[in-house]
Amino acid sequence: MPGGNLHLWSGDDKEDNIVRTRLAIKVNAILEQYFPERRVFLKSDNDTRFIRLRPGTQIVAFAGSAALVAWAIVATAIILMDSIGSGNFREQAKRDQRTYQARLNDLSGQRDSRAEEALAAQERFNAALKQISLMQSELLQSETRRRELETGIDVIQSTLRDTMKDRETARRTLAELQDTLEDGAGQVQVAASNAPMGFLAEALERTAKERDQVVADAQDALLEADRMAQQIALMRDQNDAIFRQLEEAMTVSVAPLDKMFRNAGMPPDRIIEQVRRGYSGQGGPMTPLSFTTRGEEPTADTLRANRLLNQMDKLNLYRIAAQKAPFANPVKTAFRFTSQFGYRRDPKTGGRRMHSGVDFAAGLGTPLYATADGVVVHAGWQSGYGRLVKIQHEFGIETRYAHLSRLRVKVGQRVSRGQRIGDMGASGRVTGVHLHYEVRVGGKAVNPMIYIKAANDVF
Repeated sequence: MPGGNLHLWSGDDKEDNIVRTRLAIKVNAILEQYFPERRVFLKSDNDTRFIRLRPGTQIVAFAGSAALVAWAIVATAIILMDSIGSGNFREQAKRDQRTYQARLNDLSGQRDSRAEEALAAQERFNAALKQISLMQSELLQSETRRRELETGIDVIQSTLRDTMKDRETARRTLAELQDTLEDGAGQVQVAASNAPMGFLAEALERTAKERDQVVADAQDALLEADRMAQQIALMRDQNDAIFRQLEEAMTVSVAPLDKMFRNAGMPPDRIIEQVRRGYSGQGGPMTPLSFTTRGEEPTADTLRANRLLNQMDKLNLYRIAAQKAPFANPVKTAFRFTSQFGYRRDPKTGGRRMHSGVDFAAGLGTPLYATADGVVVHAGWQSGYGRLVKIQHEFGIETRYAHLSRLRVKVGQRVSRGQRIGDMGASGRVTGVHLHYEVRVGGKAVNPMIYIKAANDVF
């Protein structure tokens, strides 16, 4: 049996070999039909040789050539498609850049027009303040003249009363003299009465002149009183007109400022009270009008004038507070906003990061200005900020001006709004020339545009 098994396995192998041989013959026949065997002769002067190219070799060579051609076609197509796509992308980028630049130009024009409007509004506001000051002076002078006229009328009326009393006394004296003259005429002799008669005649004449003078003075006093009464009435009308103009001016001036502080998140009452407590300027707060020390009740005009003075005092305090809060723009020349307040993609790392200010882009060396009155607490280099200026203002507000190319202030220096503090640059952690402007309240960063937009809406 072992020998029989070996014989069976050997028979199977032979059959497999026969099948494979037949298959190989058929395959070779097919290959020779399409790829017949070829010979490449290599002839030299001394010898002739040839190389046999069997069908398998030809197939391998053909497949390699086909693969090479296909790779060349695919690579060429990829390069062409990439070139076309890159061209379209560049064109799209150029179009986007032109659109963005046009938008920036429009925004720059709008900003310039808004700046001109704000400047014109500021000039009108200053002119209104000057006019209000002049009207206030006229009001005080008019009130003083009215008081003087009232005092003059009181004096004239008192003089008139005294004159009337003197006139009545003179009349009674004249009547008594006449009675005496009549009674004495029948009791004395003519010769003996020449001297007393002369005395009586002289007394009568003097009394008559005094009476006439008293009457004339009384008439003049009445005319003067009428004239002064007319002047007082005219001055009251003038005062009323001045009061109305001042009241309208106060309403027009105070209401927008009140709105500006509210829009900036600064309660006006608290701000006014804080400014009033810390006020140390010339003149001090306005005091109520008072024209008498006799304890009399103030007149309606006095009450009205005091209300106006209170409003003027409030307007003055608003003006002081506006100078101490960062309502101004740090850049006065042409610029563009390149980054707003809030989270953004970091230009260095590409990740999201909080941007605690607003970026203004302009040319290198562009002048930068303080946005409010304050004291410089830092002027130097600080890590990513580069050259940095910090200004401490009232109400717990601090402003920061970063990436400067030049500093123009020193620590401890007191600056006013609109004073030049440095030049725009690219110091510190930056990708280009710009100003990084921050506003911090109580150490916490807030959006600077809240203050700038609040002022733009008013002015």
